[in-house]
Amino acid sequence: MKPTDTTNRITRRDFFKIAGAGVALSAVSKVGLAALPEIVSAEKANTQAPLHPNTGRPYNPVVTLNGWSLPWRMKNGVKEFHLVAEPVLREIAPGMKAHLWGYNGQSPGPTIEVVEGDRVRIFVTNRLPEKTSVHWHGQRLPNGMDGVSGLTQPAIPPGKTFVYEFEAKRAGTFMYHPHADEMVQMAMGLMGSWVTHPKNPKFMPVDRDFIFLLNAYDIEPGSYKPKINTMLNFNLWTWNSRAFPGIDPLVVNMKDRVRIRVGNLTMTNHPIHLHGHEFQVTGTDGGWVPPSARWPEVTTDIGVGQMRAIEFVADELGDWAFHCHKSHHTMNAMGHDLPTLLGVKQDDLVGKISNLVPDYMAMGETGMAEMSEMASMMDMPLPENTLPMMTGTGQYGAIDMGGMFSVVKVRAGLAKDDYKDPGPYKHPKGTVAYEFEGTVPLAERPSASDEKPAVEVQVRKPTGHEGH
Repeated sequence: MKPTDTTNRITRRDFFKIAGAGVALSAVSKVGLAALPEIVSAEKANTQAPLHPNTGRPYNPVVTLNGWSLPWRMKNGVKEFHLVAEPVLREIAPGMKAHLWGYNGQSPGPTIEVVEGDRVRIFVTNRLPEKTSVHWHGQRLPNGMDGVSGLTQPAIPPGKTFVYEFEAKRAGTFMYHPHADEMVQMAMGLMGSWVTHPKNPKFMPVDRDFIFLLNAYDIEPGSYKPKINTMLNFNLWTWNSRAFPGIDPLVVNMKDRVRIRVGNLTMTNHPIHLHGHEFQVTGTDGGWVPPSARWPEVTTDIGVGQMRAIEFVADELGDWAFHCHKSHHTMNAMGHDLPTLLGVKQDDLVGKISNLVPDYMAMGETGMAEMSEMASMMDMPLPENTLPMMTGTGQYGAIDMGGMFSVVKVRAGLAKDDYKDPGPYKHPKGTVAYEFEGTVPLAERPSASDEKPAVEVQVRKPTGHEGH
């Protein structure tokens, strides 16, 4: 097979570069290759280098967090992609894998990058056990290409390939996902990101441009497959189907202008918070926000089905936390019906319970952070294929996080396409919080009174977790 620039996106040199990054080409015949673009799939869950265009209009590529961008071929002026909906094995974090549904070997599927005005043709092959479709979320396109099975098109049967073709009319950040048995297929991870770059590469330029999707799963410890009927009580909150400490850091250069695009395909909103910097919301899936309508923020709430693009100048060196600000969304394998044991002495129970459960550990007496401390000192027994609720280790000890948490690492002197983890930040002397060794004065408190309040109020707290 001798690829050419006019018929194939992948050159021989590109093939070996991509294969080394965990992406592989499926074997296809020359006859099949003439009709369809190659099937390119990814095997690893690491962040891959941006895919710089060498055919079509120029653009500044994005970097998909724990993901990659899908190559294409140019054919008679049309940019052609090949998506394959199929069962995939996704590593949520080291120590846990999940049997999901995705595209081209991963969940979420690869990011599709095009340029405003491009004519786009997407071949979608269905290797799932049931019918599917693809909805191009937020796009302006002919109604018959909108991807709502039964309404705008026949569903794609298993084993069949359908073709979507339209013009990418509007620059912005979008998503793609099924509109066929949507509750099952999206609960299984079937989704991906789409970026339409502006015709003018100098329009709103940034130095580093990241993208990822918010998604969530309910996978019981010891299981490998999500519960598809869960509505609110998810126990794994993920970015691009990865949970901390499996989420890669966002590595940027000092003084870089940084854009982070985030799409929400979970069942609830997420207040996304950045430490150490202020940002502005510069885009939604409806388009770019005019400069006169922007304001500084450190947290932006992203609703279900929405996308937000935030921008900031990375002008503070360090390792800055970046996470969802719902505290139960920064935990893994979260249980919902655990009793509160703060202040409850359990010493006399440990021996008795250990006779029945040999690996039993008392926890919760002083809070849940003790779980991370114990895990750092010994191997905590866990059920098969699950993660600790709080995990991750930094240069100063346990981080006590999980779920939707990562780090924006600002460094000086990085090469243009260097996204490798630079390791812990080396703090200048005198810039780290430290223990006070002087005398702490006693707190003065009013004496307790035996008098009862004039009005006694009794409050009943709501039960359950329907508000997730």
